[in-house]
Amino acid sequence: MSTIDLGVAVIGAGMAGKAHAAAYRSAPTLYRAALPPVRLVSIADVYEPAAADTAARFGYARHDTDWRAIVEAPDIDVVSVVVANALHREIVEALLAAGKHVLCEKPLSDTIEDAQAMVEAADAAASVARIGLTYRRSPGLAYLRELVSSGRLGRVYHVSGRYWTDYAHDPRTPISWRFKGPAGSGALADVGSHLSYLVEFVAGSEITAVRGGTLSTVIPERPTPLGAVSGRGQVAVSDELEAVENDDVASFSAELAGGATADLAVSRVAAGHPNTLVVEVHGEKGAASFDFRHPGEVGLFVTGDDAAEAGWRTVVLGPAHPYWRGGLPMDAPGVGIGQNEGFVFQARALLDEIAGVPESEALPRNADFGEGLRNLILLDAVARSAQGGGARIAVDSPAPSLPSPR
Repeated sequence: MSTIDLGVAVIGAGMAGKAHAAAYRSAPTLYRAALPPVRLVSIADVYEPAAADTAARFGYARHDTDWRAIVEAPDIDVVSVVVANALHREIVEALLAAGKHVLCEKPLSDTIEDAQAMVEAADAAASVARIGLTYRRSPGLAYLRELVSSGRLGRVYHVSGRYWTDYAHDPRTPISWRFKGPAGSGALADVGSHLSYLVEFVAGSEITAVRGGTLSTVIPERPTPLGAVSGRGQVAVSDELEAVENDDVASFSAELAGGATADLAVSRVAAGHPNTLVVEVHGEKGAASFDFRHPGEVGLFVTGDDAAEAGWRTVVLGPAHPYWRGGLPMDAPGVGIGQNEGFVFQARALLDEIAGVPESEALPRNADFGEGLRNLILLDAVARSAQGGGARIAVDSPAPSLPSPR
């Protein structure tokens, strides 16, 4: 382990793995706080063509085909784990035992038991262990949180959210690990995990109970692939079909501390919606909305305006909003921003923390494994609500320690 620079690796060369790989390349260029030199060391993936291509594309020195090589490598200090959820525990525990700093993709694991074990491993480790809740890094969503925390919108009454994707809309999309696992491990865990933590983040209070849980599998079988499936890509398929075990569509309502309510819906089969994330918060003094299809804008409605001018306005994001000034090469108003930048802000926050940059001078810290465990407990409550015909289920876990808006 180096003490004068930081060697970085990424385990997993799929779509999200590439986002992590690119983020570490760009993270040292953000803001002014000094970081030690960052070395891009290795990309690991069991599918060697993907590992080799990603390493070459993003400037990493080498590639590996076994995650254990990353654990054992003395020139690697920081590792992103971006693989199937069921593999997280074994890999993360080994990395932490080897003294590596870890950024694990969400959800933390595929079972609460494994997630709890990962929390215990992180608590016992001397290194930093964090989970990637990337959408917290969106300037628009962080601004919605500021509107709530500042009192601009008054007491929150209701939050509405939907996350619609279409990566599984085609019935010929091949079977993969994404379609296996218990109830709630499909669309709910994949994109619902994002939406649920965002409701708490934007509203500034925790979800205390869920009700009306609904899980639906609308494509019951999918063909087996004839080649390696990387990320959400398409490959040639056979005529052999395997059963889909988890949910294509999910929805639920939630109760938040303080009396607010929320309604959430997610899908992986929503035709024409490759990545539609919408969050709207309604309060006693107004409302605000964010649509990730327009990531440089926030909608704002303030009560009390002159009747002749009352209505929704579009706020174009810029240097006055979170993460913008110093976080973009062109940090001027109206400059475009999107999901990829969120991964860069996330990587920079991790590197700042590892390097010992004071929190007052750095980006807000990434979420810890305890928040990842809480998110799984929340999603499990939704699954149990669905199994109980929509029953009200209390979310029995400590409230998350949410970062202060910056």
